Amino acid sequence: MLVNDERQQRIDRIRRFPAELTALVEPLSDSQLNTQTIPGEWTVQQIVHHLPDSHMNSVIRLKRMLTEDNPTLRPYDQDAWAETPDVFETSITASLAILTGLHERWTNLLDALSDEQRARTGHHLEIGTINADDLVVIYSDHCDEHIDQIERVLAAYKDEKI
Repeated sequence: MLVNDERQQRIDRIRRFPAELTALVEPLSDSQLNTQTIPGEWTVQQIVHHLPDSHMNSVIRLKRMLTEDNPTLRPYDQDAWAETPDVFETSITASLAILTGLHERWTNLLDALSDEQRARTGHHLEIGTINADDLVVIYSDHCDEHIDQIERVLAAYKDEKI
């Protein structure tokens, strides 16, 4: 289990993420959102739409761990989800709105958990037994990883345009 200070820092990271992401991507042009600048890397639009998909899965996993005894937690094919038609047909504002509301509820839930609730487990089919603190670590890191990814994609876009 995480110590309280580290847990709170990581929960706060998750809490701040939607505003940081919005500030980074809202001013972008359609070209910046949809140009694949790095081979094998998603576009910024795909990344933005991936985030609520991923984070909703985490909240659902957490709620299942809180309400079921050691549930089986299924993975999903994120690359396939990043290619579904809604990703290309929906404005990023929809996913930013989902993230804002989802992160408010998610962090309120994380803040309210007791030690006993944080210790409840689920069995993820790819990574094994996890608890609430494991999700906090995974997804606070996930926030940072995708901000970095978007910045790399935008840097490559800028380099391409010179």
